[in-house]
Order: sequence, then C-alpha cells, then structure tokens
Amino acid sequence: MMTNLYDLPLLLREIQKGSESAFREFYDQTKSRVFTLALGYVRNREDAEEITQDVFVEVFRSAGTFKGDASVTTWLYRIAVNKSLDFLKHQKRQKRFAFFTSLFDTSTGELLHQPTDFFHPGIALENQEQAAILFRAVGKLPDKQKTAYLLTKVEGLNNIETAGVMAVSVGAVESLLQRATENLKKQLAGLYKTLQNP
Repeated sequence: MMTNLYDLPLLLREIQKGSESAFREFYDQTKSRVFTLALGYVRNREDAEEITQDVFVEVFRSAGTFKGDASVTTWLYRIAVNKSLDFLKHQKRQKRFAFFTSLFDTSTGELLHQPTDFFHPGIALENQEQAAILFRAVGKLPDKQKTAYLLTKVEGLNNIETAGVMAVSVGAVESLLQRATENLKKQLAGLYKTLQNP
C-alpha cells in the first residue's frame, strides 16, 4: 500500500539539497517496493536489481524536478514503471538477435530447455510455480494493462492510487484491469481459477 511510514517528502527535500545520508535512507525505505514491482515486469532477480539501481539513479538525478503535484510514492512508482518498460523494450531488441542462438545448443544443435528460475518475494513459496505461470502470462499483456495489473494485484495499490501513478482516470484503470483479466483468462484457460489469487 502507498503509506508513508517515514517522511519521504522530507527525505526528498534533503536529497534535493545533495544529502547523501537522506538518499541512503530514502533508498532503504523504498527499495523493496521498487524491486518487487520491477520483478513483476521482468521475472528475473538480476534484471529486477538492475532496474532498481536505474530507478534510484534517476531518483537522485531528478529529485530537483519533483514539484509535489503527486505524492513522493506516486512519483517513485512512475519512475519504476517507466524504467521497467524501458528495460523490456531494450530486452526485446536484444532478444531478436539472440533468439535462435539461445534456443539451440551450438555444439549438438539440440533444442535447449530453459528452466524457470522465478521467485517473487511477495508470493508464498508453495505458490511460486503457479506464480511463474501467471507472471509469464502477465508479461504478454500490453504495457498499460500489465502496469495496471501489477500495481493493483501485486503492489496492492487501489484504483485511485494506480490512476495517479499511471496519470490516467480511475475509469481507465478499471477498463485496463477488466481487459487484463479477460486476456489472462484466455491465456490461462482452466488454470485461471487457481492462479487468480497467487
């Protein structure tokens, strides 16, 4: 949930003045939220860590541009969403070139099986395999549907908070969630009932 357990606006004001200790404190208080959101997009711990680093570089770099028109948490989520989507776009470009080489063993020519190495910290251990299937399906959603779904279902934001992060109306969020749910139902078919609440 978007609760300020610590005074993030005060920390951000100190960061704007160049305080490294305030930046460290801000990072410590918010890094897990950023990491779990990024992990929802990329489903890979190393990639999520890379995105998290990019987000906080951007926080430090652009702290001075924060005008207070949204909450600090909303501003942070916006950066995290944008960095995650940018990462996926870059990854897609790289995958086009690496696709065939990653599919086959270069020495034998046999098709390789890529094991699922997925662990989401917000999901119980016994549900990780189901979650991996669900997150693969979420990964195929259009960007806006994916973002609305991850912010509400994984991060636990309500529709008003999600609308603030995405800079759209609450009605648009509801529509995106409805379309995301319909798309996931189509993808997951019979599995959907068990995967709906991982």
